[in-house]
Amino acid sequence: MAMNKEKNTIATSPSLLFRCFLLLTIFLAINGRTNAALPGQTEQDMKNHTGSRVRDLDGVGDEWGVVERQGNQFVVGGQPFYFNGFNTYWLLMLAVDQSTRGKVSDVFRQASSIGLTVCRTWAFNDGGWRALQKSPSVYDEDVFKAFDFVLSEARKYKIRLVLPLVNNWESYGGKAQYVRWGIASGLNLTSYDDFFSDPTVKGYYKAHVKVLLNRANTFTNITYKDDPTVFAWELMNEPRCPSDPSGDKLQEWIQEMAFHVKSIDSVHLLGTGTEGFYGPPSPGRLQLNPNTVAGQVGTDFIRNHKALGIDYASAHLYPDAWLPKSASNDYAQFATTWIQAHTDDADAALRMPVVFGEFGVSSSKAGRSNSTQRNTFIAAVYAAMLNSTKRGGSGGGCLLWQVFPEGTEYMDDGYAVVLTKAPNTSNMLALQSKRMQIFNSRCSWRCHWSCKKKNRTDHAVGLPRDEL
Repeated sequence: MAMNKEKNTIATSPSLLFRCFLLLTIFLAINGRTNAALPGQTEQDMKNHTGSRVRDLDGVGDEWGVVERQGNQFVVGGQPFYFNGFNTYWLLMLAVDQSTRGKVSDVFRQASSIGLTVCRTWAFNDGGWRALQKSPSVYDEDVFKAFDFVLSEARKYKIRLVLPLVNNWESYGGKAQYVRWGIASGLNLTSYDDFFSDPTVKGYYKAHVKVLLNRANTFTNITYKDDPTVFAWELMNEPRCPSDPSGDKLQEWIQEMAFHVKSIDSVHLLGTGTEGFYGPPSPGRLQLNPNTVAGQVGTDFIRNHKALGIDYASAHLYPDAWLPKSASNDYAQFATTWIQAHTDDADAALRMPVVFGEFGVSSSKAGRSNSTQRNTFIAAVYAAMLNSTKRGGSGGGCLLWQVFPEGTEYMDDGYAVVLTKAPNTSNMLALQSKRMQIFNSRCSWRCHWSCKKKNRTDHAVGLPRDEL
């Protein structure tokens, strides 16, 4: 009865109702939590844009919203979203087999327990064993359901996914498989780089993108293009086009495919997936490359990310594979210089966030590295990223290559980190995750770290000031 009486009182005072609504709107706007509908936008449109809303545990607010970009930062619900993350590229393959599906849950659970909030994993397996796409536009529904499971488990553990759409390399099909499909259909193709220019082969890729993004998850009933679990799509894993060192062919492909992806999904972020090498369009930056070959593979960090529709810059970091053997003691220094150069360019030339989508050094390959050197390298990467984060810079996050659950070591490529067996490394990852969460919770994006919140002590969250 009391509630009915209160409703009647408000109903007879429209001016009071308006003032309350106005105050509430101002309050929400100040706190960066408004999601007001645009003129003509329905409630369903709003749901499609923001995704389902559940309690969030990543330090960016109470909404499991889509990650967006504002200037050179990622945001969720108006709050900064700096992150610490990892790669586990083979989740789709393990999810197909019921005997190994539990490993998908294991890696998400273990990663979540140390605060990792973004995972990068393949959204493809073209041709070959347990292929998702068996031939152009022909899919294995059981494999697709396995990928549905990967997305649903990531959502369960509050981990967002970066999803490359095809591989540059032959593993899991890649551009080579697309070209082989083209040759089998009668096309006169002579190079795997024809993937970037042949209209029919490009049509295969576009069709795959359309099918994938419009897929309705059989576990959650959410279409992939509407799912906030997707952090971003990547056009390709480590695209290279060495047959055209000028970079023109690859640049045209990036622009065409960025437009295509955005025509289907205008909500999620889109990256290139490139390694961050500088090419002929950036002659003043060539000396930053780890070797001369890197400047001749048809990519350019600055030019590639100026393509319309690309939302953030991408770079990778593998000093043990890139640098001459004589420079094996310079991994940490190279990491610091590489990250500084790319965050500077993302800030000044691109004005967008940059994600170091893969970084690592081997801890097991003879003569290359060891666990101590790996941890020194990881510490240098995290320190360089933190330097950008502390000043509100473009360094959005980095993704370690790669995290394994126990029982999957048989797939170790030399870079695997089994969290339960590497306590020192695991502690480093957990500390960096906590640092990112603290910065995310300090103030809104509008403040850009210039307010007094960044100067407070952090005893309440368990980190001394000097750890930040």
